[in-house]
Amino acid sequence: MGALTKELQRQITPERALELLKEGNQRFSSDKCIKRNHMESVCETANEQNPYAVILSCIDSRTPSSLVFDLGIGDFFSIRVAGNVVNEDVLGSMEYACKVVESKIILVLGHSKCGAVSSACKHVEMGHISQLLHKIEPSVQKVAECESDITSDESVQKVAELNVFASIEEIRAKSPILKEMEEKGEIKIVGGMYNVETGLVDFYE
Repeated sequence: MGALTKELQRQITPERALELLKEGNQRFSSDKCIKRNHMESVCETANEQNPYAVILSCIDSRTPSSLVFDLGIGDFFSIRVAGNVVNEDVLGSMEYACKVVESKIILVLGHSKCGAVSSACKHVEMGHISQLLHKIEPSVQKVAECESDITSDESVQKVAELNVFASIEEIRAKSPILKEMEEKGEIKIVGGMYNVETGLVDFYE
């Protein structure tokens, strides 16, 4: 399976891009990943790249998007930051990927047992970590309104799920470029939750 050409990338609709991610996760979770010649892909992408997807995920070592979605070199843009939160650099990267390189889908991927979310629920304060965790605080507060123990496994998971939706809404609110592209049907912006125990992704569309 070779790297995407510009012609092939343009044939992929946002809807098909989502299906490709779903199919890749099914292969991964059933241990049927595509056998790839990675050095061949290195050569094929040496002069150009035509990724069809952008994935914002956590830095957690258990959530490597290339494996989780059975993706090859040149298939997607990977943006990783603890807690899969959004900032100006993340937005700029997404705008470049979609508006300039013509990627078709943005996936915000959270995961179970997230250390960043758990730390936000515990109100950890430490150096630059504090500023990052404050971005998760609105989701913590929403869950705290109806849960007595915000640090329980169930509460942390609810915060992780809300945090994915919060990141999606922040993308739409702070990037007129991406919002317009989504409204025109040029891209999809979706969420997902990766289960570190099963390898499966639950997609939020």
